Amino acid sequence: MRIEEIRHWGARIADWAARYLSTVRDRPVRTPQAPGVTLDALPASPPRKGEDLAAIFADFERVIVPGLTHWQHPRHFAYFPCNSSPPSVLAEYLTASLGVQCMLWQTSPAATELEMRVMDWLRQMIGLPDGFHGVIHDTASSATLSALLTAREKALAWRGNAKGLSGQPAVRVYCSEQAHSSVDKACWISGIGQDNLVKLPSVGKLYGVDTAALERAIVADKEAGHLPAAIVVSVGGTSVGACDDVRAICEIARRHDLHVHVDAAWAGSAMICPEFRDLWNGVELADSVVFNPHKWLLTNFDCTAFFVRDPEALVKTLGIRPEYLKTPGSTVGRDGIINYSEWSLQLGRRFRALKLWFVIRAYGIEQLQALIRDHVRWAQDLAARIAAAPDFELVTPPILSLLSFRYRPAGAGDLDALNARLIQAINDDGRIYLTQTRFRDEFVIRFVIGQTYTAEADVAFAWEVIQQIARGLPR
Repeated sequence: MRIEEIRHWGARIADWAARYLSTVRDRPVRTPQAPGVTLDALPASPPRKGEDLAAIFADFERVIVPGLTHWQHPRHFAYFPCNSSPPSVLAEYLTASLGVQCMLWQTSPAATELEMRVMDWLRQMIGLPDGFHGVIHDTASSATLSALLTAREKALAWRGNAKGLSGQPAVRVYCSEQAHSSVDKACWISGIGQDNLVKLPSVGKLYGVDTAALERAIVADKEAGHLPAAIVVSVGGTSVGACDDVRAICEIARRHDLHVHVDAAWAGSAMICPEFRDLWNGVELADSVVFNPHKWLLTNFDCTAFFVRDPEALVKTLGIRPEYLKTPGSTVGRDGIINYSEWSLQLGRRFRALKLWFVIRAYGIEQLQALIRDHVRWAQDLAARIAAAPDFELVTPPILSLLSFRYRPAGAGDLDALNARLIQAINDDGRIYLTQTRFRDEFVIRFVIGQTYTAEADVAFAWEVIQQIARGLPR
């Protein structure tokens, strides 16, 4: 393919994208395809000679698109949103065209400095104080791993990277039972180990960690010769939106010299609205904070905002400077030079700041706030309808725009099995898409509002679909 053909195909793909986003609501949210259909439609061997792009694009439409779950569908109420927007899409096109490597300042100075500026904008938008410094990661999982590696190194007096963990005291990490599975995985990868991740019960109306039990666990571990290192605080947990008491946990951490990492992967975006910041009251005392603009700030996946109060500790943990990565004539950390690869697990880094810059400038804070406020209000309205329905039970009221419920008709037997059948029937129907979780050892159905193109009418439609399908189920 010649460079000149980009003009033709770029226009054609832009037209396809605009039509797709304009009509995606007419498709099933989740593909009805059976496993193996796409795989069987793809040749088992790669082509020996190049093919015309027209044939490739035709196969994209014929083979790939029918097998997709449509995350930009306005009736996608599953998981957390992975929303996009036109300015973000256009910025991704530019990013792909430029193909720049953003690992060092000198490999793309403007990319590094745009990231510095945009992350400071974002810090201001969510109300973090001046002492926090930001970097863009791919996902919150990577940021949480980076935070726990830093906490591990600080607890071990910086011996872990150099000498390994053999012979060292057991490094302990604490979190709520509501914490995301990325905390478990970070403990695996960091060498801390699953057995040294202490999960504590959740209590109260926000399902936050039992802080008294947390401090008892830390004291007991110290007495047993373990090395408490970090507490991972959940703000908007994936299951039902659980929020820990950030201030109380930070005060405990200060008494025991532990690193506090706040995981607000989904809920952090809502902090651009000052009225929701009570959910992370005390966040200014934390050591690190992560949230995903790709979940609720109209920015294409992947784009994670990771803020730290002590960049030097992060760089001391992750930074490595072989000769071939040094910038001649400069001093790292001076002259305005930051090498963000030293703030990340990966050496190679995409130009993610560009799409975030496009989005913030195209919408402005007020329009982004209005979107989030609408989603929260619609969730509250839906919760009221569910609570008023005689054969449904609102299990967890909305935390921001996430709620959970169960179908509970009179005379029903196994409610877990009934609700499992209900969600399967809903998703097979294809008009809306939901997911499930277990809460207090019960099977419940999650409903989260956050998709870019969702309207209030889509939420009302979803409730009608849920009732219609539920009442058609055999009990």
